[in-house]
Amino acid sequence: DVELQMILQLSNILPSTELLSELTWGWLIIAVPVAVSLCFINAPYGRYNSGNWGPLVNCRLGWFLMESPSVVIPLGVFIYVRGWESSAITILFCVWQIHYVHRAWVYPFRLARASSPMPIVLTCFGGVFNTINSSLHGVWLIVFRDTVALDWTAYNTIIGLLLFVIGMIINVDSCSRLTCLKKEKPEGYSIPKGGMFRWISCPNYFGEIIQWFGWALLTWSFPGLTFAVWTLANLGPRARAHHRWYINNFVDYPPQRKALIPKFF
Repeated sequence: DVELQMILQLSNILPSTELLSELTWGWLIIAVPVAVSLCFINAPYGRYNSGNWGPLVNCRLGWFLMESPSVVIPLGVFIYVRGWESSAITILFCVWQIHYVHRAWVYPFRLARASSPMPIVLTCFGGVFNTINSSLHGVWLIVFRDTVALDWTAYNTIIGLLLFVIGMIINVDSCSRLTCLKKEKPEGYSIPKGGMFRWISCPNYFGEIIQWFGWALLTWSFPGLTFAVWTLANLGPRARAHHRWYINNFVDYPPQRKALIPKFF
């Protein structure tokens, strides 16, 4: 049987559950120094692009290239494991792809033409991150494909999916508001308003963090939790930097706004 032979061959390549756990632990630990570094060095795109990070690429192309692995790799895994035969795998695949098809193939082309180009090196770093992250999730799915299930009576399934949906709505809405501001004022920045900008400076980051912690609950997987921690490690320091930047550059910046966590009362 050709299919059986392919499975046996692949089983010799795939890591054991112990090695997969060790690799994921290693990836999780790397997030700590990255978070600390980003507290002092802002990733050089957007308003923090000093022009000293080497050759630049159009921001639309840059986003497309660095986010596309997160669409292509899961698609390949889904086809390989015949994911459509499992309702649980199909749902998880669709949830993931809803975010990343938008992030990689819709969002970049909605950006204002005046958006700053990004360093090629940053595009490469982003592509490497998304390749590793998607591959860890993919290997996890292949290794555990026969046991993947969604218990709709379990709190982690319901809350996880709910958090993911709420987070994506917040993220997409906030990014749309920022894009509209940039199109209205291509030569500079304005104070964003409406939506969750009423309470925090970076609701787009807040929404994405919520999404991936929801994903961690929904999948109840170590790679899912690791991705959520990485998202917080990456976007938390940047939200803090954005908040300070707004305060320093706009004397009329709303004083009640927080950086990342809303305070409603």
